[in-house]
Amino acid sequence: MKISAQFDGGNIEVVEIKGPQHIHLKIRNDSNAEFKQWFYFRLQGAEGQSCHLQIINAGETSYQEGWQDYQAVASYDREEWFRVPTRFENGILSIEHSPDFNDVYYAYFEPYSHERHLNLVAFAQQSPLCKVEDLGLTVEKRDINMLVVGEPDKSKLKLWIIARQHCGETMAEWFMEGFLSRLLDPSDAVARSILEKAVFYIVPNMNIDGGIKGNLRANAAGMDLNRQWSQPSLEKSPEVYLVKQKMQETGVDFFLDVHGDEGLPYVFLAGCEGIPSYNKKHQELENHFKQAFMQASPELQGQYGYSKDAPGKANLNIAAPYIGETFRCLSYTLEMPFKDNKNLADYEFGWSSERSAKLGEASLEAILAAVNFIVDSRS
Repeated sequence: MKISAQFDGGNIEVVEIKGPQHIHLKIRNDSNAEFKQWFYFRLQGAEGQSCHLQIINAGETSYQEGWQDYQAVASYDREEWFRVPTRFENGILSIEHSPDFNDVYYAYFEPYSHERHLNLVAFAQQSPLCKVEDLGLTVEKRDINMLVVGEPDKSKLKLWIIARQHCGETMAEWFMEGFLSRLLDPSDAVARSILEKAVFYIVPNMNIDGGIKGNLRANAAGMDLNRQWSQPSLEKSPEVYLVKQKMQETGVDFFLDVHGDEGLPYVFLAGCEGIPSYNKKHQELENHFKQAFMQASPELQGQYGYSKDAPGKANLNIAAPYIGETFRCLSYTLEMPFKDNKNLADYEFGWSSERSAKLGEASLEAILAAVNFIVDSRS
């Protein structure tokens, strides 16, 4: 019996294996940081055996509330992932599973590999609507690519969407996959209507190094990118520095930052009510987008989410508040669950790559509503 994690996105440390009922593991920290929560590993040699895998340091992880009512995902082919019985007791996360095959993978959520990311960029560039632009390099000298969708024009709105600032929140890039598949469909009337009035600037993966290393949040230098927006640096947070530089060049009329939340079993939006410039017009625009998104997808709800910032108390190191304040634009953080959407539970798969992609597709309805609202308010 063997456990390994030396592959793209892998993260686990083997403490001891004394048989299928005694497998003790630990999640390692993010690179150069104290965050830890993401795991992804391979078990070989356990076909047909009742396995008890224990992550013994789960009680020391960054988001212990994330383990309550959580079920790990497993896969035999790394294409279809399903939930397996999991419980959290006395600081230990226990996974109970009898593999049908000799080779099985377990993960915190469905991984999104760097190879798949490159395939997504390659897919997008084949559309006549899309051009790939190189913004620069990550800490470990990997390419940071931006997709420009639509024909840039001074008269058009500038719509920015980024994902995976926190690399372990892989549902964010699954969202992007669904979003891009619909946006680049020339027969889709919603996509065509948006592109008549707007151009998209899309970064499908902000934290490429961290994803490859199997981190939850940090980049290769140990930085939480979503706390770097006020003062990023080329040395420690080039991913934010370079994207921010491009934003200053293009301008921003709409911003969506796509994430996953460890603790809350819901899909929700977090707005900019705490930024100094927040006013009634900004609130109306937020409400219009949110209501349109909820109509487009019942997955999104407005009852549960983060506590709202008090007026003037937003953290401007975080992307959405920083962009909302700097560009005086609609700026939202979208959160999806690692667990399941409690409002629409799926006991076999929970929240999944498919549901993330479907939400990405549905988001275009809300973006069209926001674009029309912005255009009408300016006329």
